[in-house]
Amino acid sequence: MSSSSNCATARRRFCLALAAWPLAGLAEAPLPGLRRWGSGEFRRFGFLVYEATLWAGDDPTRPPLALRLDYRRNLSGRAIADASQREMRQLGGEAPLPAAWGERMAALFPDVRAGDSITGIHRADGAHFLYNGRDLGGIADPEFARRFFAIWLDPRTSAPELRAALLRRPGA
Repeated sequence: MSSSSNCATARRRFCLALAAWPLAGLAEAPLPGLRRWGSGEFRRFGFLVYEATLWAGDDPTRPPLALRLDYRRNLSGRAIADASQREMRQLGGEAPLPAAWGERMAALFPDVRAGDSITGIHRADGAHFLYNGRDLGGIADPEFARRFFAIWLDPRTSAPELRAALLRRPGA
């Protein structure tokens, strides 16, 4: 094989690796033992807000699980916290939301820019959050975690198409 042929092969490999690089983080499970389930898009007024990906065990609606939101628009952390509270209220029926949850979410969630991600990890004892892979902290309350992840996983979600995409079994 000639040196120019080796060079072309190396260049091709580099280009393929570079093209796959942004997706590399999406394939890795945020917690050991979880596997990737489905993914889908969330749009508001026709604009793509984020792409979501779910990792779970055998039951994608029960902890442990992780949900990664890859933002495609700039949003304030306060707007994310407020939207989360609205959705949690709508799904909670008569049960009021503790004010501390809203305050904690507002303190945890950073402003995001297109390309940033927030990963929520739902464990039996609560929820924990990562921003671009860095630890944000969490809320150690199982009821908070249940109601927060219901935003995407409850059958009464305001985004049923996204829910269906997230719950799609791998290979289905």
